[in-house]
Amino acid sequence: MFEYGSKWKKALLYLILFVISMPILILYIGLVVNSFNAENQFMLIPQNWTLNNWRFLWQKAIMEGYPSIWEVVFNTICFALGTMFIEVAAAIFASYVISRWKFMGRGYLLKFIIILRGFPAVVLIVAIYFILRALGLLDNLIIVMFIKAAIEMPFAIWTMKGFFDNVPWDIERAALIDGASRVQTLFKVVLPIVKPGISALSIFAFLAGWGEYIFLTTFITGKSNWTLSIYLNSLLGSGEMFLNYGLLAAVGVFYLIPTLIFFIFTQKYLMRVTMGGGIKG
Repeated sequence: MFEYGSKWKKALLYLILFVISMPILILYIGLVVNSFNAENQFMLIPQNWTLNNWRFLWQKAIMEGYPSIWEVVFNTICFALGTMFIEVAAAIFASYVISRWKFMGRGYLLKFIIILRGFPAVVLIVAIYFILRALGLLDNLIIVMFIKAAIEMPFAIWTMKGFFDNVPWDIERAALIDGASRVQTLFKVVLPIVKPGISALSIFAFLAGWGEYIFLTTFITGKSNWTLSIYLNSLLGSGEMFLNYGLLAAVGVFYLIPTLIFFIFTQKYLMRVTMGGGIKG
C-alpha cells in the first residue's frame, strides 16, 4: 500500500495510472485528431487539416434523406431524459416498498431481482420485436424508453434499496407520529435524505439512455426518430461514407462531448456515494 503522505510515492502511483491508461488515451486522442483529418484514412498525425468533416453541424443534412443532426440530438436528449425519469421514478417507489414493508415472498423477490440483473437483455430482443410489431408500436421512441427503463430496473431498485435501508426507521416514525401521511413522509422526510442516491441513479440512467444502441437500432425504423447512436451507425453502412474516416471520427467526437461535459458537472454527486449504497460525508 502506498503512503499518500509521500510525494514521491504519489508521483509513482500517478505515473503507473498514466501508463495503464495511455492506450485508451491514445485512442481518444486519435479520434479527436482524425476528426480534422483531410485524408481519407486513419492517421496518428494527419498531414492535412480541415473543418469539412464537421460540416454536419451547419448543413441541413450530410446526405440526401438524412435528418438534420440537431433533430437527432433533440431525439437523443428526449430519449435519455425520458428513460431517466421513468427508471428513477419507478425505482424509488418499488425500492421503498421493498425496503420498508415485510411482506410474504419478499426474500424471493429480492433474489429474483438479482437474477434479472444478471439476465442478458439481448436475448429478449426477438420476442419484444414481434410483440411490438403485432401491436403496431414499432418506431416509437416513448415505447423504447419504457423498454430500456424496464431492462435497467433491477439495478435501479437494488441501488435505491441500499439507500432506503440506511435511513433510520425512527425518523419516519417521528414524522408519522406528528401526523404526516406515508406519502408525505416519503417525499418530505425520506427522499431528501437519499438525495445523493437519487442523483447518482439519475446520472447512470441518463448515460445509459444516451448510449443506448441495441434496442434503438432494432425497434426504430424511421429516420425521424433517429438518435445519435443510430445516426453514427448509419454512416458505417452507407456505402460511400464507409471509408470517410474523418466524418466518422467527427460524429463520434460530437457524440462523446455531451457525455464528457455531463460527467464533469455531475462527478461530485457520484463521489459522495459508496458502492454499498451508503453516503459519504
